[in-house]
Amino acid sequence: MTHGVEEVPLTLEGRPPKTLGVLDQGALWANLGVSLLGFSGALFLINPLGDAPLSLAAALVATVVGSLIGTAMVGLAAVPGTQTGSPAMVLLRGLFGARVSYVPTVLNIVQMLGWGAFELWVIAKAASAMFGGVPYQVWVILAGVLTTALAIWPLGSIRVLRRYVTIGVIVSMIWFTWHLVSDAPAYTGGSWEAFAPAVDYVIALSVSWVPVAADFARHSRSSGAAFTGVVGGYTLAQVACLGLGVYAVAIAGADAVAADSTSVFGPFVAVPLGVLFFAILTLRETDQSFANVYSTTMSLQNLMPRVDRRVFSVAIGLLTTAIALVVDVNSYGAFLGVIGAVFVPMFAVLAVDYFLFGRSRSWNTADDAPSRWSMLVPWALGFVAYWLTTSTPTLPGWDQIWTDLRDAIGFTREPWMNGALGGAVVAALVTLLIGLLAGLARRLSSAAR
Repeated sequence: MTHGVEEVPLTLEGRPPKTLGVLDQGALWANLGVSLLGFSGALFLINPLGDAPLSLAAALVATVVGSLIGTAMVGLAAVPGTQTGSPAMVLLRGLFGARVSYVPTVLNIVQMLGWGAFELWVIAKAASAMFGGVPYQVWVILAGVLTTALAIWPLGSIRVLRRYVTIGVIVSMIWFTWHLVSDAPAYTGGSWEAFAPAVDYVIALSVSWVPVAADFARHSRSSGAAFTGVVGGYTLAQVACLGLGVYAVAIAGADAVAADSTSVFGPFVAVPLGVLFFAILTLRETDQSFANVYSTTMSLQNLMPRVDRRVFSVAIGLLTTAIALVVDVNSYGAFLGVIGAVFVPMFAVLAVDYFLFGRSRSWNTADDAPSRWSMLVPWALGFVAYWLTTSTPTLPGWDQIWTDLRDAIGFTREPWMNGALGGAVVAALVTLLIGLLAGLARRLSSAAR
């Protein structure tokens, strides 16, 4: 798969090859945007609050708006990776300092392990929907082996996606769209009342990839290729995926999908040649688990930069497979959402500090980069703002904490508020204020001399 092709260096000290063009990036992110989870996730797009269904027009507009906002954030997070050649968690050395960057790195490792196991679970469930006689455990192990192989040869895997898999995915999506749209019952009723929470949900789907973006963008030939690939590829794919999911949920029945998310696979398998085309989408799902395993590998190299990444990839592949075999990943999903929320305000802080204050010219990713404690303030305030403004339910106990805090401070969450945007805007503004004050202090100090 990688004969004659330069691959990712084995340790963090190696030089990252710049071999991925806009088509490579676009194909990667388009494949990441088509997710089997997205089909069942259309249920939350249609009715994000559980009591105020959207109209079809409102749901589709929310998909486009949320995807564009979310992918713009991911695209901005990708650019510093291209310019510095550093993975995502290593970039945080320049933001927080080397030692402090270990905290978000550990959080990212936890969430990527969880998401990797979650993807193996959904692959196995989808395969079981097509070939019910094969035990779930067999599919998990097969998917785990393939995922690990892809993570060992990441750049070669991306080229395979561009040259072969993407074409199959496009044909499959067109085939399913043709049949499901004609088979689905007429979508009537609904309103725009829950439009903002629906946008919040779609943004959350997109920005969950923020901690992964630089891991792949570091190999882009240009910043433009990285940004365009993310925004163009992922937006088109996610809009198509969620739009198709709306019709699949309508056929399967919203109550059935709410009770068992994998029941949404039934309408796909039932169409003519459905097993063949759904098998293509299921095989493609391994790029999701591959991205999670590879990002975990890059995160671990921030902690242990001289360890061969292939050792990490094999160990992580084994661990995610074991988790998928023994853990109820359904109950883990909401917890992963809570962890993932820390990265939206964090990368808003990074974007302001990196782009607006010219630190891109001297971004320090050395393993002795000095600690920058002041950058923890906008991150923390952005995290709080995220949970004060979001309407997306997660864990009952966690959600109650923020309900109580809103009541205690007299804060009213308006229907138009959005958690991802709220957290990002607050984190960005506070970072901007800190940067301006620091600049003013330097000028006053210089004048005093």
